[in-house]
Amino acid sequence: MSFSEKTIQIVKATAPVLAQHGETITRHFYQQMFSQNPELLNTFNATNQKTGRQQAALAGTVYAYAANIDNLGVLTATVQRIANKHASFNILPEQYPIVGKHLLEAVAHVLGDAATDDILNAWKEAYDFLAALFIEVEEGIYRESEQAGGGWRGTRAFKVVNKVQESELITSFYFEPVDGQPVADYLPGQYIGIYLHPEHSEYRCIRQYSLSDAPNGKSYRISVKREGEGETQGMISHYLHDSVEVGAIVKLSPPAGDFYLNTNAKAPVVLMSGGVGQTPMLSMLNSLVNSSSQQPIIYVHSAVSSEVHAFADHVNNMADKHDNIQQVLFYDRPSESCHGHDYEGKTNLVLIRNTIDIPEAQYYFCGPQGYMEMVNTTLQSWGVTEDRIHYEVFGPHKAI
Repeated sequence: MSFSEKTIQIVKATAPVLAQHGETITRHFYQQMFSQNPELLNTFNATNQKTGRQQAALAGTVYAYAANIDNLGVLTATVQRIANKHASFNILPEQYPIVGKHLLEAVAHVLGDAATDDILNAWKEAYDFLAALFIEVEEGIYRESEQAGGGWRGTRAFKVVNKVQESELITSFYFEPVDGQPVADYLPGQYIGIYLHPEHSEYRCIRQYSLSDAPNGKSYRISVKREGEGETQGMISHYLHDSVEVGAIVKLSPPAGDFYLNTNAKAPVVLMSGGVGQTPMLSMLNSLVNSSSQQPIIYVHSAVSSEVHAFADHVNNMADKHDNIQQVLFYDRPSESCHGHDYEGKTNLVLIRNTIDIPEAQYYFCGPQGYMEMVNTTLQSWGVTEDRIHYEVFGPHKAI
């Protein structure tokens, strides 16, 4: 399918208008869609709706698509990242017309008389093309997951076989399949989707959590931070910590995600994380160790203090046993009992530039939004090229 020149001109011309009114349009879109199709509340993250993260992410994606409609190749990475998220949610082809209908109605509602038939027809053509693209890419992901050794399509029942408190805030959950069959391997850095229905929730909840260990073909591990308190608490993280015990049965979607370690590269690897953002880094570190990699590995982590620093002993042991692994540790607000950290205060990469600014090194990082923006900006200021910078944003897709 290709666009008419008229469609391209109209969509590009209206892109600035969509940018100006983007979040208003997406707020109206979600409100109307959920009121008319409440079954979709079993798929969408209610917390991201309340905070506005989902609306902002969709608005940004729509604008990027409109602005680049005559050069869609620049959006390939974004499409892959979103398609992997969709696959984890088990998004189906029949859901796309529902979304398209409500999105176009939201555009018409917000723009009013400015939304002419020509504009709406052009945007319908553009949306239909994008929907077809996502359906094709997602079917490829579903098929690959299903055909992989130990793989499956949709969801699969798993039992919680172990639950380990790693720090005051982080707990690990170990899952094995109820059917006793092998599980699919994954690329270090990828995540799984967990499908839960807490007793106090009207709707099913789906969350993605990074796999926090190297693949072993038998089980999966995620490590979950208890998020927030009171009005800001994360419903599912608290539910996992407080209510999901050993023996519980949950449903998981197959491993997915386009953020992962390049296991074929032999260049030095710098793994950087803030807080629970270390979960995909642990999978990468453990996988490198299991493969007997000899490439230099620098593990840079930031935690508030030792009380909330999970996996400290594990990473220390790795660094002690392997000469090619070096750890650098920042504690934001160390208590009097804290020890073993290298720096006090928030992560300042300038302090360790001599350690991590390595020619040809590959940089992987994950953590809070502000942390990742700092890391990305710093690396770029040092002249690190984009192809050596890799990061994961938890939640709705967002460029940093």
